[in-house]
Amino acid sequence: MQTKPSHAEIVPDSEHRGLVGRLPPTLRGLALLARFDRPIGWWLLFWPGAWGVALAGGAPPWIEGSRWDLILWLLLGSIAMRGAGCVFNDIVDRDLDAQVARTRARPIPSGLVSIKLAWIWLVALCLIGFAVLLQLTFFAAVVALASLAPVAAYPFMKRITWWPQAWLGIVFSWALLVGWSDIAGGLDTPMWLLYAGSIAWVIGYDTIYALQDREDDAMIGVRSSALRMGSHVKAGVGIFYVAAVALWAAAFWQVRPDPLAIAALVPVALHLAWQVVTLKPDTHEGAGTAALARFRANRFAGLLMFLACVVVGTSLHP
Repeated sequence: MQTKPSHAEIVPDSEHRGLVGRLPPTLRGLALLARFDRPIGWWLLFWPGAWGVALAGGAPPWIEGSRWDLILWLLLGSIAMRGAGCVFNDIVDRDLDAQVARTRARPIPSGLVSIKLAWIWLVALCLIGFAVLLQLTFFAAVVALASLAPVAAYPFMKRITWWPQAWLGIVFSWALLVGWSDIAGGLDTPMWLLYAGSIAWVIGYDTIYALQDREDDAMIGVRSSALRMGSHVKAGVGIFYVAAVALWAAAFWQVRPDPLAIAALVPVALHLAWQVVTLKPDTHEGAGTAALARFRANRFAGLLMFLACVVVGTSLHP
């Protein structure tokens, strides 16, 4: 006989199956609080870091000095720090979450996890992040620590700007700066172009994600790019995706001024174009599910971009 899930489990965009769903209530609440049931978040946080390592020339496994260990450490750090960011966000937003249909089932507003336990969990996740920090060069570690201020500020952005997605882009792309600086030892022009493109990409995909909450956000006074764009969401997402690909092309050209380097972006560009063409940002039944599917498709976009960075970054090793 199938048991009915508790109120704290009923989250429309949850992907958790198996282990997370079978955990005891408190442990399940902590897993849900850190979004372990929704791996898309840490994939999106991880991929820019992997891009930075790859484009700086640290990814090809067949070369001496390849840093696949760094890529794996960045993956662990992404899981832990994305979880920490979600815990902090939910602590700050607990009153707002209780007013929104999609988020009122989260562990804190539903009462499954107390505020005190949430803070303890936040510290534990940060300690895992600190262990990852110890694996970096000193310069890259300093770059990583510099992310703490924008991360802490992010939960408040939806209250003061129509573009919290832009701030999320700054935060979710930060691993790129860490990965590049650990390999290259500095902050160079291709890195900044790649980073700017990543920010544009994040604005695009998080605007798609925000389509799910437009009605609730408007009701409680929360701002988002999806609301700001109004009826022009599809065109707006398209513009940010075009900007992302253009900036990535400029970064690739800086590393290898060859049309073939730009051609490496064709697969990811086509994938992003598919997202825009098939996006239906209206409010018909099922639109939220379709938008969520386009949002989640960006984990594959991140993989395609990583492969492009590996191809171009390999040119740094004759």
